[in-house]
Amino acid sequence: MMRSRLSLISSKMSLFLRTPFASTPFYHHRFPTIFLQPKKDVQSLCYGLQNGLFFKNHVSALPLRCLSMNSSEEIIPDRNGDDPLHYETIEDVEPIDLWEEEVEVEAEIGDGGDGGGIVLQSCSWGEQALSIARDVLLSFGDDMELYAFKTSPHGYIYVRLDKLPNEYGSLSMEEMEEFSRQYKKRLDEAGALGKIPDDLALEVSSPGAERLLKVPGDLSRFKHRPMRVSYIEEVNSRSIEKDGIFFMESIDAESGSCVWKLADVKENRDPAAKGRPLSRKKKDWRLTLPYAMVKKVTLYLDY
Repeated sequence: MMRSRLSLISSKMSLFLRTPFASTPFYHHRFPTIFLQPKKDVQSLCYGLQNGLFFKNHVSALPLRCLSMNSSEEIIPDRNGDDPLHYETIEDVEPIDLWEEEVEVEAEIGDGGDGGGIVLQSCSWGEQALSIARDVLLSFGDDMELYAFKTSPHGYIYVRLDKLPNEYGSLSMEEMEEFSRQYKKRLDEAGALGKIPDDLALEVSSPGAERLLKVPGDLSRFKHRPMRVSYIEEVNSRSIEKDGIFFMESIDAESGSCVWKLADVKENRDPAAKGRPLSRKKKDWRLTLPYAMVKKVTLYLDY
């Protein structure tokens, strides 16, 4: 259900991104920075999209990519041809007219999206852009981390920031705007020096509740929240894939395993119990899983 609601928002955002946000006699700014809010804001976000409030309250326009209004070619600033670090737009970034649509695939740990991690996709300028992002993040203290960073050969930078004290890791709108403002400034400076292409597009967001949890790294942080765990269990010499809604009870680093207990949620209760809590037998049940047997862990949202 959550995925379909986000897909609806995504389609409306795509429509917005294909509509000019601001223009001048010389430049047409097509690519504002988009800030995505956690699940609790989905209903208000849908309402805003339908009633025109979204653009006022949920979008900050910090364009990084500019297209010429007077020509089909992108403007290329003067460069020193003898400097191998200098970039020219047409040669180093494939020009496009619309915001890049990411292919919908199941998230995996380290994919640069919901699975976190760094993915540069062979972009020669990716390491420089990543280094700048990390430098900017230092000014935000220890409460904020780079959850995911991905660059695209088409000239896009996708940044996901994680706020450690927040229960879902979500940043406030003001924090994302401030990071984006500082990061854009540094990117513009590096682009002017020819260290990176100067027409990059930026998207800043927060992983929120859709994230994949790393095992065992993220388990202690979210131990007070129920998690949906997909795992492999050996039954009669056969490997069977199962899933359940659990709380993480403990981690044994020495043996490389974790202990889970059933969460008192509707999916784990007896349908005949008519809303009553878990039985004593279910409350006392425990599941010990080696890390290698855990396939996927996400936060359980209907709690």
